[in-house]
Amino acid sequence: MPANQFRGYIDAIDGQSGIVRGWAVNLRDPVQPVLLHILMDGQEVMQAVCDLPREDVRDVLLAPSEKLGFQFTLPVEACDGQPHDLSIRFEDRSALLFPDSENPEVGHEVVTFTRKPFTEYMSNVDGLHEGLLRGWIVSRDFPGAGWTGNVIISVKIDGVSLGTIRADCYRGDVVEALKCEPNCGFEFPIPHRYHDGIPHNITVMTMPDEVPLSGSPMVTSLVDDQLTAKLVQIENTIAGLHQQLTALRSSTRSLIPRKPLNLQHYDKWAKSYYNLLREQTALQREARPLKKSPLVSVLCPTWRPDEGDFRAAVESVLNQTYQNWELILVDDGSQCKKTTALIEEYSKKDKRVRAFALKKNQGIAGATNEAIKNAKGDYIAFFDHDDLLVDVALERMVRAALDTGAKLLYCDEDKVDAAGHFLEPNLKPAYDYRYLLGCNYICHLTFMDADVVRKVGPLESRYNGAQDHDFLLRATEIIPREAIHHVPEILYHWRKTPNSTASNIGNKGYAVKAGVDCVTDHLKRRKIKANVSSVERLSLYAVSWPFRRQPTLTVIIPFRDQLEMTRNCVESLLETQKYRKFDIILVDNFSVQKDTLAWLEDVKKNKQVNVLRVEEPFNYARLNNLAAKESKSDLLLFLNNDVIITQPDFLEKMVQEMLASPDVGAVGARLLYPNGTIQHAGVAVGPEVIGVHVHRLQSATDFGYIGRLRLNHEVTAVTGAALMVSHAVFDEVGCFDEVGLAVAYNDVDLCLKIRDHGHRIIFCAEAEAIHHESYSRGSDNRPEQEARFFHERQVMLERWKDNPLFKKDPTYPHYFKQDLRTFFDLNGPEDLWS
Repeated sequence: MPANQFRGYIDAIDGQSGIVRGWAVNLRDPVQPVLLHILMDGQEVMQAVCDLPREDVRDVLLAPSEKLGFQFTLPVEACDGQPHDLSIRFEDRSALLFPDSENPEVGHEVVTFTRKPFTEYMSNVDGLHEGLLRGWIVSRDFPGAGWTGNVIISVKIDGVSLGTIRADCYRGDVVEALKCEPNCGFEFPIPHRYHDGIPHNITVMTMPDEVPLSGSPMVTSLVDDQLTAKLVQIENTIAGLHQQLTALRSSTRSLIPRKPLNLQHYDKWAKSYYNLLREQTALQREARPLKKSPLVSVLCPTWRPDEGDFRAAVESVLNQTYQNWELILVDDGSQCKKTTALIEEYSKKDKRVRAFALKKNQGIAGATNEAIKNAKGDYIAFFDHDDLLVDVALERMVRAALDTGAKLLYCDEDKVDAAGHFLEPNLKPAYDYRYLLGCNYICHLTFMDADVVRKVGPLESRYNGAQDHDFLLRATEIIPREAIHHVPEILYHWRKTPNSTASNIGNKGYAVKAGVDCVTDHLKRRKIKANVSSVERLSLYAVSWPFRRQPTLTVIIPFRDQLEMTRNCVESLLETQKYRKFDIILVDNFSVQKDTLAWLEDVKKNKQVNVLRVEEPFNYARLNNLAAKESKSDLLLFLNNDVIITQPDFLEKMVQEMLASPDVGAVGARLLYPNGTIQHAGVAVGPEVIGVHVHRLQSATDFGYIGRLRLNHEVTAVTGAALMVSHAVFDEVGCFDEVGLAVAYNDVDLCLKIRDHGHRIIFCAEAEAIHHESYSRGSDNRPEQEARFFHERQVMLERWKDNPLFKKDPTYPHYFKQDLRTFFDLNGPEDLWS
């Protein structure tokens, strides 16, 4: 055994990264990894364990273990650009020698090391989505420093530079993970000429040092659809063959579909929208001047605000086109000279700014109550001290209040990040009480009759974090439904910063509990038994109704043969449901298979199952109508035979939602494709589409737009594949139309009739089943069905063309196109006032 029991070697020292690599072994105990002591300027600064695999060294030394390697990064103190003495010692204080760069056989116990500062990056290219290359990048100049955004990057495809951009988009997910600056994301639109279905090499690098981002380069094919890809390929071929073929190239380009702006381009869309909003408001002001100019009290409680945000907030009120307002600033006991000076400055600047100060901090509820007490206006608007009003906000709200006589009004809103980008719009439906129980979707801007505000009573501090939700719920207890009005314009910007609730509800976790409490207490005041819980610890609330009453229910299932699917549908109901007060009517539309007929004879032995045989051509509406006439139940559930229900409380959830309010006429279920994506979560209606399933093909685990996939809420229509309706309401509105709408659209038509008669329709997100869509009757796109489908479409257009529910679905924001990507593609801003 040699005198020195340790052997080792330093393979490399990276002068830029400060990484040292090598190997070491204890010859007396080669299985135990060696512990190294790293000394800098004679002082031990860290330790490293030689436990990395080094098969090459093991094979040479014939060692019993491959865990011989080490790698460590020198500490921050070594990154100052100054020379430092570095040595590495074993446990017996002998040195691991540094090889001489000129003579490797000579070793040195100590080396002088200088690590130069350099820029370090963390990044990721997320990939392509809807033609946008997305990702993020942050940088720092030395280890231990904070990560910063706004890095400049360049994008190349197949070696051709497409451009240089600054990564300054807001990325809340990156902020939460790295605690870095928020504006570090990028979105780069890939030119349409690359959407040709051919693999392309995409490279993203920092500038000017040209460091590739993580995930770059990437090779991918960009294709919107096969037609688009083919047309792009033709265009590129023509361009490459001859420049003189300009006419043909332009013609081909014109055939390529151009995608509309969507939520990913919201900032661009919003800037155009706000310009048009101002123009439209000016035209409205000239054509129809306001007959009255009621005083509006804008209430703004504040506590040590950021000066820049506060100034912007106040200036947004000062810049209102509507002039008859007062801004009430309440200093919530901040004891801050800077805040006091800011408030005094604006009080002197404009007499309409009135200031009040609380001696002690009372929280947002107490400060708002002080503002209400001192408000002189006919209307009250609630405003946060770091948010922004669009300059026409008060004018639009006053006009809507005078036109409608509403006592509570609210508008749409979006967010603005630290870089001034508009993002994450909250585009709202018409007043939806059921949705309001699940979340405070009304939020900003809330605009109320001042007398009503005082009747509602003060904001309650015990609900801090959800005090506005509680206030709105109490308001609904005294304001009739028809006196609550949605102003369908985006008039309010919610400031989004890393510490705001707009960025992360986790910053105000107490608000979630307060929200559960305020919804629970509201229902208690209404003497309604309910259980309220948070959805995944977010400010979204599930409300279940443990009603004891169990109305009778008939499940109506039309079918023709398709034995396996029909049997699975029926057996899933009979075997799984906790709700027992139901029976089934199987509507046999001329089945002929022996196995089917034999099964029907057997299933009829079950007292819960009845079979109605209808030997007529397929007419979905008539089959259901005939079965409904046979039923004596309180409720009807129209169910396709390709819907499989395994959730034990499916029927219970649907029935309870029917019983939750006397004006509920129908309830629809949440249906999934077998692959776990959304098939049905409500139907939006309109002349362009008649009816389109919202959130279609989204993952079942998604929350949907503003929580709609997880919350029960009003819709204008639901699919007939799983439609529960009050039997009395079904008879009242005239049943399904079996003459004009024998196959298609009869469910949408029925829902429109139900809504038109003053009843509400609820999408029940808590009742879930699997739907094998169109398994029963096939697709309407088959050639033999085209004539019938066209006729039924024309029936719907002619019947409902002048109905407000159909012309502009109140439950689906008019900003969005009604296409296969609902809640995503945006209508052109100019179309909103057409």
